[in-house]
This record gives sequence, structure tokens and C-alpha cells, in this order.
Amino acid sequence: MLPRWDYGDAVRVTRNVRNDGTFPGAAMGDLLVRRGRVGHVRNVGTFLQDQIIYSVHFLDEERIVGCREEELIDIAEPWIESRFEVRQKLCAAIPLSLRGEVKVPAGSRGEVLNLEREDGQPVIYHVHFDCLPGNPLLVPEGALREIDDE
Repeated sequence: MLPRWDYGDAVRVTRNVRNDGTFPGAAMGDLLVRRGRVGHVRNVGTFLQDQIIYSVHFLDEERIVGCREEELIDIAEPWIESRFEVRQKLCAAIPLSLRGEVKVPAGSRGEVLNLEREDGQPVIYHVHFDCLPGNPLLVPEGALREIDDE
């Protein structure tokens, strides 16, 4: 298990980092660093001997935050902004169909499992909808919306 980055390397965080209870002075769930922000690696360690954890200093936020390797990309890698993030709850903005049959009615709730970002292409989301268990769909950003709090 070798780290991808070393002390001083510039990295970008790919998802919002919230306090999991280990960041002092912030309430559980508070947003610590917004996705897309750039920081510099200050230290490299491990968690439970099977996960590499990077201490990343985000200068604009004046915070040093622990990030897992899969939450970071190299500063040289292209970054495409997205409306939604992994694990975010959302719903279908329009009916979604497979082979001509509507499988996900508009307003159906789901959760983002992953994102595909390719330079020059719109973001595509892997979404699991409650109405279609066990069958995640690849959905363009325009076909999704935030859940209305009623």
C-alpha cells in the first residue's frame, strides 16, 4: 500500500468533506471543505492499516482535514464542476425509461452512487432509485433535481 501523493503535493477534493466527529470546534455534519477545493498534503498516514489518509491543508478554509485517497485527485487532472455528489439524495426531474418503458417516474427518489467526469463531456451520475432496486442507472445531470422539502 503505497501513497499516491507526498508532502507538499497539490490535490483537489472530489466530494464535500463534512465533520464526522473528529474535527474539533465544528458540529457533527458541518461542511468543512467544499468539493473542488485545492489543498496541499501535509502528512500521510493509515487508518485501520488498510486505508491511506492524507492530512490536507486547505489554505482558503484555513483547515487541515483528513481525506481518503479516493476523495482526492491530482491538481493536474481536469476538474468538472457538478451539481450533485456521491451519497447525495435526489429525485428524477423527468420520467426515465429503459427500452421505451418508463421505469423511474418523475419525482422518484434516489441516491448518487458515483459520478463520471470526462473532460469536455457533461457529468453522468450512477443513481440508485428506490423504485428500481438493484438496478442503478446512468443519468445525465439535467434529468435530476434536488429533493423538495415538503
